[in-house]
Amino acid sequence: MVVRILLLGSGAREHAILSALLAENAGHEVTVAPGNAGIAGEAETISLDPENPKLVADFAADNGIELVIIGPEAPLVAGVADAVRKRRIPVFGPSKAAAQLESSKAFAKRVMDAAGVPTGRAANAATMDEVVAALDAFGAPYVVKADGLAAGKGVLVTPDRAAALAHAEHYLQVGPVLVEEFLDGHEVSLFLLADGSSVVPLAPAQDFKRVGDGDTGPNTGGMGAYSPLPWLPDGFVQEVVSSVALPVIRQLAEEGTPFGGLLYCGLILTAQGVRVIEFNARFGDPETQVVLPRLRTPLSGLLLAAATGSLAEQPPLEFSDDVCVTVVLASEGYPADPKTGRRISGIEAAAAVPGVTILHAATARKDNQLLATGGRVLSVVARAPDFAEARARAYRALTEIRLDGSHFRTDIAAQAAE
Repeated sequence: MVVRILLLGSGAREHAILSALLAENAGHEVTVAPGNAGIAGEAETISLDPENPKLVADFAADNGIELVIIGPEAPLVAGVADAVRKRRIPVFGPSKAAAQLESSKAFAKRVMDAAGVPTGRAANAATMDEVVAALDAFGAPYVVKADGLAAGKGVLVTPDRAAALAHAEHYLQVGPVLVEEFLDGHEVSLFLLADGSSVVPLAPAQDFKRVGDGDTGPNTGGMGAYSPLPWLPDGFVQEVVSSVALPVIRQLAEEGTPFGGLLYCGLILTAQGVRVIEFNARFGDPETQVVLPRLRTPLSGLLLAAATGSLAEQPPLEFSDDVCVTVVLASEGYPADPKTGRRISGIEAAAAVPGVTILHAATARKDNQLLATGGRVLSVVARAPDFAEARARAYRALTEIRLDGSHFRTDIAAQAAE
């Protein structure tokens, strides 16, 4: 079925979503707002503000859009999905109220407690005295999180008490913070499509948040990811569906804030079992770049089913047995002070490596040159029958790309390959 689609966003996540839609070869008419240089080479892009609810809803209504897909979190928090739904246009993305699962960590903790979802102990702190008391109660390593959105940089995990206090003091200037107990184990990202009452899980992935090899340095929006996770125990996905996703979806429905869209579960496998670290209300970046290439079931039908309350009618999803690895190329100075405006070259040679796709995150064209416009610039995605080959392809492609001062992690999926 051909669908007229409006996709909101400008990053590698949106490029990955677009690639999955176009791979269906169904003739979908996809418009992306605002997109980036890579997206513009594959679909129509417009300069519509994706965070303006009225502009988005008016554009969708005036142009016969049959499905709006919201990529990043900011439009969700701005209430774009609400405005589109009022025009009776299917939209993949939760309401502003339901998106509080991501926009407020305190809200998410309250919902988890009410739903009986396993998670770590936490204390909501509005003053430094409350922060100090919570740090003393939970002990080191210290975990301090900004309550609101912080572009993936609001979380600090550190054995350094002074650093934890400084992080809390910084984010208290804009709102409360959450102090949590430290949870030890392997982290897993699991995406679930939701339509307000049903959930359908996608394939698990693992991402790498720290900027440096060996998980060193500050947190970032994500420096790489891989899927599948061969080390996961049998039944893991179904356990998360039954003990985490469905209870949360049902709790939100009971509270009058049904969740329709993408429920991102950030999980950790501890010695005591699965625990939730956080929720997001949209596809994660860079995990989307490794999950969607493995999905064989047409993405458009799944997102439309989630938007129209018909997920329960969908047949079981099919995934490729291939593995997928993505490595993020970042600008000099990222994440603290990324240098932008620098020229990028070698994209064509990198994309010519077998099994490799280059997804743009922060790029623009000016005077026929490709320029970096942000911190995370490109996602180099490689598919192969095994992890060793996928890693080899990704890193071979990276040697072809030139961006002065750029950096990337060299250990993405290294343990999986071993």
